[in-house]
Amino acid sequence: MVDRLANSEANTRRISIVENCFGAAGQPLTIPGRVLIGEGVLTKLCRKKPKARQFFLFNDILVYGNIVIQKKKYNKQHIIPLENVTIDSIQDEGDLRNGWLIKTPTKSFAVYAATATEKSEWMNHINKCVSDLLSKSGKTPSNEHAAVWVPDSEATVCMRCQKAKFTPVNRRHHCRKCGFVVCGPCSEKRFLLPSQSSKPVRICDFCYDLLSTGEMTACQSARPSGSSNRGIWRVEM
Repeated sequence: MVDRLANSEANTRRISIVENCFGAAGQPLTIPGRVLIGEGVLTKLCRKKPKARQFFLFNDILVYGNIVIQKKKYNKQHIIPLENVTIDSIQDEGDLRNGWLIKTPTKSFAVYAATATEKSEWMNHINKCVSDLLSKSGKTPSNEHAAVWVPDSEATVCMRCQKAKFTPVNRRHHCRKCGFVVCGPCSEKRFLLPSQSSKPVRICDFCYDLLSTGEMTACQSARPSGSSNRGIWRVEM
């Protein structure tokens, strides 16, 4: 079906409409063989709070942006190559329901659909697109992904030292390796994570010690005892 749509006028027209909605600031999206599979509004769990974002699923990329005028204008376009994507379902917790993690080597985050059916359709279509891409390219799924950042609201104290309280003066920082919310003294070091940046990035002391000794996988450790364990941190297997 995707192959049949690839060169159809309807598909070309739909992609052109998406391009126009992002305007001159957005990247061109029309290339041979690209098909727009579907679109919709998902709630993205951002650092400060959950925010509605417009998502577009193509057969090779996932595109999302801020909603300026629904179905007419979007900005801050983000493009994610699907061959680098893995997804994991998230258990429902309170108001955060019907969610899943979108994980890539450069950035990972949680999104939530309005209904369980919508969640299922999104996940099935994404997995199908990723599977088809990997099958055609002969590549293997990516095992490396950036940490999902713990939202600011879930940490009143540093998640590493468990002592420093966050205030307007004592600001929150995020470790780029484990995603924990940490204080300044616990995250003074920098380390080069090539998949995320060409320059050394802020990481916590715990991850720095592990990275320096080559025990990289241990950085994705469990959250310290006594810290919050809300929805996005319990992943269904």
